[in-house]
Amino acid sequence: MDLSHIHHVAIIGSDYERSKHFYVDVLGFEVIRENHREAQQDWKIDLRLQDVELELFIKADCPQRPGWPGKEAYGLRHLAFRVDSVEDTVRELNALGIETEPIRQDTFTGEKMTFFHDPDGLPLELHE
Repeated sequence: MDLSHIHHVAIIGSDYERSKHFYVDVLGFEVIRENHREAQQDWKIDLRLQDVELELFIKADCPQRPGWPGKEAYGLRHLAFRVDSVEDTVRELNALGIETEPIRQDTFTGEKMTFFHDPDGLPLELHE
């Protein structure tokens, strides 16, 4: 088997403007390309953050995620970002009006971590 790294991660959002603003303007992803897919009645926005690609599909009629953290569904649990300082990144997010959970330590590694959410409630993690 020749698996060398993850090619991309795909996320479904419900609102084009809100999701694109969050991932591009707030989190700093670069738009690679945008395509409207008529047959699927959605938008596909390919994004990049350094060497990681994110496929952002915008489709308003998809079901919502189950509640967090109580009821989770099978599939992608959360997307985690490595940062130099969780405290600094939390301050920056909070200044932009994005709420974060309290900073805590990973039970097994002892590293600082916390969660915040995208506009559709997908949990996003900050981890040192």
